[in-house]
Amino acid sequence: MVVDRIFSGIQPTGTPHLGNYLGAIQNWVNLQEECSSVLYSIMDMHSLTMPKEPAVLRQNILDTTAAVLACGIDPKKCFLFRQSLVPEHAELAWILGCLTNVPRLLRLPQWKMKRASQNNEGTVGLLTYPVLQAADILLYKSTHVPVGEDQVLHLELAQDIAQHFNKKYGEFFPVPKAILSTSKKIKSLRDPTVKMSKSDPQKLATVNIADSPDEIVLKFRKAVTDFTSEVTYDPAGRPGVSNLVSIHAAVTGLSIKEVLHQSAGLDTAHYKMVVAESVIQKFAPIRNEIKKLQEDTSHLIKILEDGAEKAKELAAPIYQEIRRLVGFQ
Repeated sequence: MVVDRIFSGIQPTGTPHLGNYLGAIQNWVNLQEECSSVLYSIMDMHSLTMPKEPAVLRQNILDTTAAVLACGIDPKKCFLFRQSLVPEHAELAWILGCLTNVPRLLRLPQWKMKRASQNNEGTVGLLTYPVLQAADILLYKSTHVPVGEDQVLHLELAQDIAQHFNKKYGEFFPVPKAILSTSKKIKSLRDPTVKMSKSDPQKLATVNIADSPDEIVLKFRKAVTDFTSEVTYDPAGRPGVSNLVSIHAAVTGLSIKEVLHQSAGLDTAHYKMVVAESVIQKFAPIRNEIKKLQEDTSHLIKILEDGAEKAKELAAPIYQEIRRLVGFQ
């Protein structure tokens, strides 16, 4: 019998931003309540695809861990662990890489986009990290993976690799299914045609969940809208104000229609402050909890180590069988 098992991961970029929370972490909190086998990984190996100083990476791992815990991830209801503490991830990635052709990886849009950001000198890690993603998922025989729109092609690669392995060595891996995020994609406050991103050079473009109330107010006050003062929802025609409406709906739990009804008669300048206040209220308790957790580094390290031990126990027999199937033993 195939056990429903959910796997997902987050890169340690420090404290997550509003888009990370609404697009992924909020969903993680719900899924840990709905499924009995859930693994969430801090993807420190993936983070090496973009250059980082070791001290920065170490701190980012702790800050990301504090943030997901503050948002409601409960290590009693899931395995929360650091990817690099389970070496089978990398070992399986090598096996799966030997089943994956290079042209397929070259066609993935993330390779083209991120390679451009590295002066068109993309590394082997940047090219092959989707294979490591497949290994992350398949190592635990995961059946479901929560993904955003921009990760669908990578999950399809993992599905194809699973089927290729099964065809070559016999039915072994379940083919993982996508759990698509239902939240609207949160856009940059400075350029509402692109998604909100931690790496955006414009500091006012991205709202981090640990931002102070003053920082949040400033970022929303400076948010790009248009010359029409009425609050409406038209993502194609009015992307800026529509992004604000999406954020407002997401943090309050209201529908787009309800948000528009509440905002009738407001001009966009006033509406920006309404959205800012909703975001401040949503994240105030999370921000306080992050600060508290960051003060106890040893507690954060222990959570990740304990989670890794549990993940290893789950992975070990699966990986031993993979070794047998491919002829290593």
